[in-house]
Amino acid sequence: MSDLLVIEFPKVKCLLIPLILTAAATTTLAAKVEKPVTQWTCADFLSVDDQFKPKVIYWATAFAKGGQPEAAVIDIKGIEKVTPQIIGKCKKEPQASFWPRLKDEWKKVEAETEAETKKIEKKL
Repeated sequence: MSDLLVIEFPKVKCLLIPLILTAAATTTLAAKVEKPVTQWTCADFLSVDDQFKPKVIYWATAFAKGGQPEAAVIDIKGIEKVTPQIIGKCKKEPQASFWPRLKDEWKKVEAETEAETKKIEKKL
């Protein structure tokens, strides 16, 4: 029966092969570091494929907030700022711990956001 499906739907098989290979490659790239993110070095973070770095930041940020209600909100602008900042810091010090870098960069972004909010409130 499977031979009939291959003969009748050859395009489906051709489309599935790249999809399966992509999924396998993605899993391999995402699974390089096998220790908790709280124990990562900057080198561990840098070893993650670039497309997954923002996802690591999303997850680690929510984890760092300990499941608090604020963690349910994804700060896209903040993620866009924090990710390249952490990448830059980690490239300078690959053996440094990733976790404190993440927390420090978020503190900076949150301070900037608070300052901007206060400026806007003063204008109103």
